[in-house]
Amino acid sequence: MSGGEELGPPIRTERIHDGVIVNLRSSDYRRPDGTVVTREVMDHPGAVVMVPVEGDHVLLVRQPREAVERFTLELPAGKLDHPGEEPLECAKRELAEEVGREAAVWRDVGGFFTAPAILTEFIHCFIATDLSPVDGVSADEDEMIEVVTWPLDDLGTLIDRVEDAKTLIGLLRLERELRAR
Repeated sequence: MSGGEELGPPIRTERIHDGVIVNLRSSDYRRPDGTVVTREVMDHPGAVVMVPVEGDHVLLVRQPREAVERFTLELPAGKLDHPGEEPLECAKRELAEEVGREAAVWRDVGGFFTAPAILTEFIHCFIATDLSPVDGVSADEDEMIEVVTWPLDDLGTLIDRVEDAKTLIGLLRLERELRAR
């Protein structure tokens, strides 16, 4: 069986919890060989991550992440707010809210599942360039964000330092693109 091949829908699902961001369910799946397995799954609406490049720097955000009880250094990101929201529109909104910029050039560099064993979240990744300031937009009320600029010529150190998976993937895709030039 190759990667990317789809499995059938669950044959049984029990809702355990409906949350603000994720819902938790227990579902039974029948595999192609007939085996039935039970999985606890968190359903997530999906998200975006942006790699904003401004001149010879990448822009990041430093923010508190209570789940891991520390501040983290991450690329700006956000969840799709409603069913059918286009990932690029979400990325544009989040870039303005989190780092106060808009981009003239957007490149879709693919997407990825964050933890496919337990979570349905799929993150769309974009590189944003030709940035300019945008006024009158701010982060959500409950967000505490500090914008951090990092020189592109020290990208290796940043990659070694980052602990956030979506940021690491975005930076590695940027590094690949820079090497190809």
